[in-house]
Parts: sequence; C-alpha cells; structure tokens
Amino acid sequence: MADDDVPYRGFASPPCFMHEIDPEYMGIPPETDERQATDVKRWRKAERLRLLDERRKLAPKVRQTLTRQLEQNLTAFLATLGTICISGYWPIRSEPDLRDVLKDVIARGGSAALPVVAQRNQPLIFRAWSPGDRLERGIWDIPTPPAEAETVRPDVLLAPFLGFDGDCYRLGHGGGYFDRTLAALDYKPVVIGVGFAMAKIPTIYPQPHDIPMSVIITESDILRQPQG
Repeated sequence: MADDDVPYRGFASPPCFMHEIDPEYMGIPPETDERQATDVKRWRKAERLRLLDERRKLAPKVRQTLTRQLEQNLTAFLATLGTICISGYWPIRSEPDLRDVLKDVIARGGSAALPVVAQRNQPLIFRAWSPGDRLERGIWDIPTPPAEAETVRPDVLLAPFLGFDGDCYRLGHGGGYFDRTLAALDYKPVVIGVGFAMAKIPTIYPQPHDIPMSVIITESDILRQPQG
C-alpha cells in the first residue's frame, strides 16, 4: 500500500487549540511563543493516548499478521545493509515483537544489542544481547542486559513508535530518550522507526529537538526520509 493509501483515522476529540497552528507547519522556530509550544505538547499527549488505545484494541490474530508482515519488510531492508550490529528493543505496551529479526541478524553473522537507560534523562547506552543471555529488570521494569554485558556502538537502531508522519518523524512515548541519544552520538547510525501503518498521522508537529528517522518501516511500506 502506498503512503497516500494509508487511512488517517482522525483525532479522538479535536483539540481546540489546533486552529492556531499552520497546517503546513514543519517545525517550531525559535521565536515561537510559549503558548504555541505548550499547545503542541498538550496535543501530543492526547495523540499518544489515542494511538496507544487504537493499537491495544487490535485483535491478537490481526496483531500477529501485521507483525509478521512488518518482520518481512524489515528483514528485507536489513539484508541490503550487509553484516551489522543492530539495537532492537524489548516490547512493551503492545509494541510489535521484533526479537526474531534480531535472531535472524545474528544467524547471518551479525550481532545484536538492547538499549539501556543507565541514568534517567540521559542518553541511552547499548549493551550486547543474544538469545538466552541473562537479563535484569531496568528502569520501568524493562528487561535489559546487565552491567557486565559489553557496551557496543550499533550500526542500526530500531525505534518503535506510537505515531509517525510522511517526513519520517516519530512520535514516541514522550520521554525523549531516542532524540537525546541521537543528538549525543558521535556517529550516524541507520535509525529505523518501526510500527504499524495505522499509526500514520499528517504531522507530529516536529519541534527543534525532534530528529527524523532514516527510514520508517511498517507492514505495508518502507518510507525513506525526504531529501533536500
């Protein structure tokens, strides 16, 4: 399905402040007034809740089918990158479970890692992971490799999203960890936003700290970051 064919389901309850924001808006300039920035923040909070609710409502068989199709698209894309070190994620809150993709990368001679919140409000670090490795409960009880696991520099980062737009901007859970991490890295990995096509929205109203994904991959499409 082409991008334009992905249906947009609209807002659960259109925020009253959205009429103040230009529909063609692509970023908040430095001089933007504080009220507009606050409105965007409030809109994002409501949109996250709506998108999470829609994803949670997926029937188990539908979720399984969408995940398998997403796996196929992601695996095909990764095969074009050669031997890589990939950082995945431990799925939470109805995120698609793509751990089999990490296993496939390892089987083809690559390696895998998982992100770790070593300190709150600081960039993520990445620790090596293979199936069967011991994990421990990290912040928010998310399983992570222990401190003795090797810290690595992945070539590819998987970033699950709640929503995304046609310019490859990702709407996450709001903690800012991925943007903070990408801004701090001294190299440029391939960053892949992953999720279901139903989460596409016209725009996330990107702010100065938002960093677009290199690629967005869903069960129906591979969307590359616009050039120029």
